[in-house]
Amino acid sequence: MGEIELKQERWRYPRFFTENVADDTAIVSGEDVKHITSVLRMKQGDIAVLCDGHGTDFLAELVSAESGYCEFKILEKSPNQAEPDIRVRLFQAMPKSDKMDFIVQKAVECGVSEIIPIFTKRCVSRPDEKSLSKKLLRWQKIAKEAAKQCGRGIIPTIDKTADFSEIKKLVSPENTGILFYECSTVPLKDAVSNFKKNVDIVIGSEGGFEPSEAEELQKLGFAAVSLGKRILRCETAPIAALSVLMNMTGNM
Repeated sequence: MGEIELKQERWRYPRFFTENVADDTAIVSGEDVKHITSVLRMKQGDIAVLCDGHGTDFLAELVSAESGYCEFKILEKSPNQAEPDIRVRLFQAMPKSDKMDFIVQKAVECGVSEIIPIFTKRCVSRPDEKSLSKKLLRWQKIAKEAAKQCGRGIIPTIDKTADFSEIKKLVSPENTGILFYECSTVPLKDAVSNFKKNVDIVIGSEGGFEPSEAEELQKLGFAAVSLGKRILRCETAPIAALSVLMNMTGNM
C-alpha cells in the first residue's frame, strides 16, 4: 500500500492511545490488547493509528500480538489534526440519572478538553462519595472511548466533582469565561468577540441556575449568554454550546 493511499485511508483504521513509543516501535497494552486480538482480530501487517495522548499520531503496522501487549512498527509520525486550537473546560452541573454519560461522550466529540462536574443549588442528583468514585471512573472510560472514536489527539480529563462555591478557586481571569444562562438574551457572538486560548464554560442542570449563582459568575468575569429562544435539555445544552463555540473559533 502506497504512502498516499495510507494517508487517505487513515480515518478507516482502528485507533488506540499509548505513551509507550520509542524510535520506530510502539507497544499497546491493557484492555486494548483484547480489542485488537479478539474483537478486531487484527493480524500481522494490519494497520492502526496510534496516538501518544499529547497530540501526535503514528501510522503503525502490527508486528506481533503477545500475551498482554501488541507491538507495532511505526510507519509515519504526524501532528494530530483533530484537536481544536483552543482549550475548553466545561463546568457541568450534575444532571439526573445517566445523562452525564451522554454529555461526556458528546462533549469529547465536540472538542472539550476537560470536564468538571459541579453541584449547584438546583441540582437534584447528589450521589454519595462511593457512587461518585464509580461514576468518575466510568466517565473517564467513556471519554477515552469517545476520543478514540472521533480521532482526538488527547484524552480529555474528567475531574473530581466540585461545589459551585469552588469555581472561583478554579477559574482564572486570564481565561475567557462564558455562562450559558437560561435568563440571558445576549447571543454568544455579541457577548464575546475575541476568544483567549483557554475558555471556561458553565452549563446548568435540569433546573438551571439560581439568580445569585449567575450574578456571582458574572462578578468573576463570566459573560452570561443565551443559546436561543428554545428551551434545551440539560444534556443538549453543552453540546449546542460547544458546537457554537467551535464554529465561531474555526474549530468545526
